[in-house]
Amino acid sequence: MMRVVIASDAWRPQVNGVVRSLENVAAHACSLGADVHFVTPDAFTTVPLPSYGEIRLALAGTRRLRRMLAELKPDFVHIATEGPIGLAMRRVCLAEGRGFTTSYHTRFPEYLAARLPVPERWSYAALRRFHNAGAGVMVSTPTLERELGARGFANIMRWSRGVDADLFRPRADMRGALGVPGPVFLYVGRVAVEKNIEAFLKLDLPGTKVVVGDGPARARLQQSFPQARFLGTLTGEKLAEVYAASDVFVFPSLTDTFGIVLLEALASGLPVAAFPVTGPLDVVGGTGCGVLDMDLRNAALAALDIDRGLCRDLALTYSWQASAGQFFDNIVRANASAGGVPLAA
Repeated sequence: MMRVVIASDAWRPQVNGVVRSLENVAAHACSLGADVHFVTPDAFTTVPLPSYGEIRLALAGTRRLRRMLAELKPDFVHIATEGPIGLAMRRVCLAEGRGFTTSYHTRFPEYLAARLPVPERWSYAALRRFHNAGAGVMVSTPTLERELGARGFANIMRWSRGVDADLFRPRADMRGALGVPGPVFLYVGRVAVEKNIEAFLKLDLPGTKVVVGDGPARARLQQSFPQARFLGTLTGEKLAEVYAASDVFVFPSLTDTFGIVLLEALASGLPVAAFPVTGPLDVVGGTGCGVLDMDLRNAALAALDIDRGLCRDLALTYSWQASAGQFFDNIVRANASAGGVPLAA
């Protein structure tokens, strides 16, 4: 088996697409001939991220990481995030002449610009330098590949995502189970400014808006929109039941790189209403399973007429097994092309 070390600043108990993607890579690793070891904040002292205390930043030192790599003796290193652990692992790999791959999960330039007056071009320059030092950078969609390529990112590889279609499925007995006036328009994800949830909550829609998730913006939004139902963070069966009890999945984000929740909604039989941006364009654009419109209200209302069976069929074309296989194939191919040596410092 090939031994792979994955360094990630995002890890449990965080609930997000990065963690879910890595968990599913690990779940299918053995069947794909891989032995995966994670380097996560669990191994370090952590401090809370300012203004977002539920996210912990690791105080990761290069000396500790060198010892870990010496003990694990990996064939390959993958750096999943650009946080303290990712930065420290990158420094170690470059110093030791180790090849490594990276993945681009989050639009940090846009997220940072939403909170601080930092020009996006500065952030993209830093990210370009970070990722171009590796043998390859994995992205989730064709649209994101084109965007990053235009910004000077090199050696881009595709790594799609999957869905647990046994857990997330239509459940006829759940329709109306939320006990709120229908139709039910659902949002699932972090409740933070970069997710643009307010654009959803402001819509003049019939029925009820339901928000699943937590984050720094929840208290303010819950106070501003008392008619909406905020259910907090849900996982597993409880989350799957809420999907199945809803009518339309509304995805107001303008900055997500994919949106695993889109696949969970589709697998549950929910049509999608979203803006025509990266993520929704790649997952539901042209499929008839969603309505993409800069007028999100029109999209949400039009989505009510979409055949739920069509949505389920689309979701079944995605699997976590295929996603994990693509991930490991990328690692082997990128390192072979680079000769095991970083392409740039």
